[in-house]
Amino acid sequence: MIKFEHSVFALPFALTGALLAVRGWPSLRQTLWLIVAMVGARSAAMTFNRIADREYDALNPRTQMRAVPTGQISLRFAGLFTLVSAALLVLAAYELNPLAFKLSPVALAAVLGYSYTKRFTWLSHFVLGACLGMSPIAAWIALRGEWSQPVLLLGAAVALWVAGFDIIYACQDVDFDRQAGLQSLPKRAGLAWALRLSAAMHVITLALLLLVARMERLGWPAFAGVAAVALLLAYEHSLVKPTDLSRVNAAFFTVNGYVSLLLLLTWGVDILRH
Repeated sequence: MIKFEHSVFALPFALTGALLAVRGWPSLRQTLWLIVAMVGARSAAMTFNRIADREYDALNPRTQMRAVPTGQISLRFAGLFTLVSAALLVLAAYELNPLAFKLSPVALAAVLGYSYTKRFTWLSHFVLGACLGMSPIAAWIALRGEWSQPVLLLGAAVALWVAGFDIIYACQDVDFDRQAGLQSLPKRAGLAWALRLSAAMHVITLALLLLVARMERLGWPAFAGVAAVALLLAYEHSLVKPTDLSRVNAAFFTVNGYVSLLLLLTWGVDILRH
């Protein structure tokens, strides 16, 4: 029901935020609870999304074989799993620091509420981006009990990156969205304009990453990482055309998984070498 690939979108950025927060590697205890929090949030969000969208998933040819609409996983089990996952997030936040614990209901409300946004707004891509963009900010708060301008900009970069590739992913459902009355940017603007806007958002993502690297006084490995990410994003956009969406999954899962892991590796090396 929950694909492992989904973890490599937000978790590496949470760890990047943690490395920036302490200018080194967090303690084993902090790292453990950060991972528990991220897995709890991801699992709660994904499972609740499957519950909320089960009727739409059953009608959409692309999603009708998912575990909940086919009955492979019962609605009761999915609901219980969501509650347990949400509890893990709250527990982990409690173990990290008081501010993280106080903000955990806000995080939960955001990641669970996203599932309903496509019913009434084409801005749902940006809501999803904001949910994942919280990951480096949340890690920073968890370790320092505060936030800073650079990590907010890093969160904004992640949010635009996610929204950009979610727009690409949504292109394959534009016909179904019209039939079901769901909202998306590809439906509203058309495939060509949606892909152009996605590319523009990824350009802004790169600019924000460069700005954060400069504000945090990172070195050449970090800037090399941003350059490599630029190449990956350019390749991602070369895979998808308004007239050919056959490689959307490669663009969505493979390329973006490499983006987050590559940035964690290069920025991590830069931070830890000092």
